[in-house]
Amino acid sequence: MARISGFMAFLFISALFITGCGEPNKPGEQVGVIDTEQRKAQLLRQIDTKFENPKAHYELGRIYHTDGLWSKAETAYRVAVAFDPVLWDAEAALVKLFQDKGDLLKARSSAQNAMDRASYSAAASLGLAKAFQKEYLDEYALKCHSQALSLAPNSAEVYKHIGYYYLSKRDLGRAEANLRQSFSLDPYQPEVAGELGRLGVIVEVPGVNIKPAPEVPASVSKSN
Repeated sequence: MARISGFMAFLFISALFITGCGEPNKPGEQVGVIDTEQRKAQLLRQIDTKFENPKAHYELGRIYHTDGLWSKAETAYRVAVAFDPVLWDAEAALVKLFQDKGDLLKARSSAQNAMDRASYSAAASLGLAKAFQKEYLDEYALKCHSQALSLAPNSAEVYKHIGYYYLSKRDLGRAEANLRQSFSLDPYQPEVAGELGRLGVIVEVPGVNIKPAPEVPASVSKSN
């Protein structure tokens, strides 16, 4: 009888353990919702303390955007831009919002408006390009690249950024061409030399010779 009781106790404790372990996985989404609500409350408090806080408005807009609260998200993004006209992330998020709503006309108009405002410098155009890239708005990112090039046709930084963009898209031909041009304009860029080396291009940094990465023999790759 003592053995049976001990066995039953073991089963009871095991059941509790299994139930306890499984419980956190069940409401996993609820944890995310709670975290989001907590973050929203924090942002609202920050805005209440200092309304002219562009990053808080932008982040709040992201939450509204994810929740499908289009009007609230648009207002938050616009307020963020009003307080920080070069907060390109908010500009790009606004374009993405209009796309998500299916209002492509407004999306194009908003994107063009942002590009016009960024047209005062290549650096600003690249900043907007990065923001568009984050939102997977490649069409507008490429237009910003063209704008940056027209503003600074001999900028190693512009070609480097465009090269990295194409690397992220696995377009190795365009990546190599732009990185080569960047390096020819400024050979003191070890990070660009490194990327070119990984692409199989032999380059020479003053004082350092960067060789292409060696190819892995087929036999070795098969064994791995």
